[in-house]
Amino acid sequence: GFDHPEIIQRFEDKFAEYCDTKYAIAINSCGVGLDMAMKLLDLKNGDEVICPAINFKAAHLAIHGNGGKVVFCEIDPRTFNVDPEDVERKITKKTRAIFPVHMNGLSAPMDEILELAEKYPHSKYGPLKVIGDAARSCGAIYKSDKVGSRGWMTAFSFHTRKHMTTLGEGGAITT
Repeated sequence: GFDHPEIIQRFEDKFAEYCDTKYAIAINSCGVGLDMAMKLLDLKNGDEVICPAINFKAAHLAIHGNGGKVVFCEIDPRTFNVDPEDVERKITKKTRAIFPVHMNGLSAPMDEILELAEKYPHSKYGPLKVIGDAARSCGAIYKSDKVGSRGWMTAFSFHTRKHMTTLGEGGAITT
């Protein structure tokens, strides 16, 4: 596989097409994708990223490990996805990104989250970045859109226990 880059490129092209997004990049795990997203934000000390507490620790560690402050938000108890009303309450002038988790095959409420990102832009960086954690939701649909097609970046996991697997570790980011 990895000694044949054309196979990886074909997979990336097909996965981008499947998610209805311009780009997909194969990576070795979702955690790496989450870390990449935080590195690309170039977080400064005190920059905040809003993320639900109910999630695997990789999202929180990616924020913290790249110099950001994790701001926990509540979830909708019916779906376990972020509660947009609580996200709005947590936004401050230091907020750089909203980090929804598409939980257990269900998409986060992307319309509301993307509206908040536009409504409360950062004074230096503009609209808040929406970075999806779709480790548990490859193939999920929000209204008529595939998870991974909306927002700034979305990270997927292909771990053995996920919806789609590469028989071990693996993942992708879409953007």
